[in-house]
Amino acid sequence: MKSSKILVAAILLFSGQLVFGQQASNQWEKWNHLIGEWVGEGTGQPGQNEGKFSFQPDLDGKILVRKNHTVFPATSTSQQKVHDDLLIVYPGESGAPKEAIYFDNEGNVINYKVSITDNSVVFTSDISANSPRFRLSYVTIDPKTVNITFEMASPQALEVFKMYLSGKAFKTK
Repeated sequence: MKSSKILVAAILLFSGQLVFGQQASNQWEKWNHLIGEWVGEGTGQPGQNEGKFSFQPDLDGKILVRKNHTVFPATSTSQQKVHDDLLIVYPGESGAPKEAIYFDNEGNVINYKVSITDNSVVFTSDISANSPRFRLSYVTIDPKTVNITFEMASPQALEVFKMYLSGKAFKTK
């Protein structure tokens, strides 16, 4: 009797791990067009830039991590500027990947809500008193090309986003 209880418990434990493992891998299915390594170039208020980024599942598929490195070359009026950031996408209360948090080498921390379609992912920052809002969008053009826009809205008009940076990226891996 005792051995049958242990056997039933082991089967339940193993089958539960299979279900959770499937959920972890399936939750990023709509992100497949972004998962990988990318190089890109763009323009905007800070000037011309080039950089690279990656989207990779981490922590056994529980989160998705984007690492970004962008270089703004020196101009006649400014020195070269390097921008590094980290974005972590994680499951919200429903279990779907609907939230993200962003950190950069300038000390910024931004909480985002995520909306996703078959060909786009949009990160929109939470509303915070007396702070601008941000929107980062990836729109897939084809399996190896995405358009990227980063927009800002002033604290006085939190729903009126204006382009800050835009560019195109190409998948390398």
